[in-house]
Amino acid sequence: MAITLTAFAQSPDRGRGLARDMGVRWALEEVGQPYAVRLLSFAAMKEAPHRSLHPFGQIPTYEEGDLRLFESGAIILHIAQQHPGLLPDDEVARGRAISWLFAALSTVEPPILHRESAPFTQRDKPWHAERLQMMDDQIHHRLDALSKHLGDAEWLDGAFSAGDLLMGTVLRRLTTSGLLTAYPNLCSYVARGEARPAFQHAFADQLAVFAQSS
Repeated sequence: MAITLTAFAQSPDRGRGLARDMGVRWALEEVGQPYAVRLLSFAAMKEAPHRSLHPFGQIPTYEEGDLRLFESGAIILHIAQQHPGLLPDDEVARGRAISWLFAALSTVEPPILHRESAPFTQRDKPWHAERLQMMDDQIHHRLDALSKHLGDAEWLDGAFSAGDLLMGTVLRRLTTSGLLTAYPNLCSYVARGEARPAFQHAFADQLAVFAQSS
């Protein structure tokens, strides 16, 4: 059955590939599944038709036959479970890969997102600089542990998996902040993910959509 994603009609990040549909596109490219994209304006995301797919009025959503999914992590996990290529066959290794998928979204990403939004929501507060340093410290705490675990390995736990796909997607949010540069192995890890043909195809497709819509 045909797969349809929803995505932004206009780039919210000036073409950096950070919109939530990027990870889903990457996952579908990794497993060789074609997909269509239905573009939405920011206003249309909050209207009833889209909220019937995503209660919080965000992107992406995933439609395949009678299946309707929202939340990028849940969508990527579904793709990985349905198609070979993003999860190991061995049950124990598969469980570890899924753990890294959740670690990316639940442990590593939250302080990054808080730090990302702070200049827009807290810049005029007298405690902004102090709060920003606290958030940077929280991020470094997570990156210290992640860098130590990765060491000289190519991927987090054996072969490339959905866990690496999501962790790389999360870490890419730091590439303009300068916070990642203190961790050469993590910089190389992100670069390896971006060099994968599936990522390149997904990124090019996303940019092409933005170019056409603009």
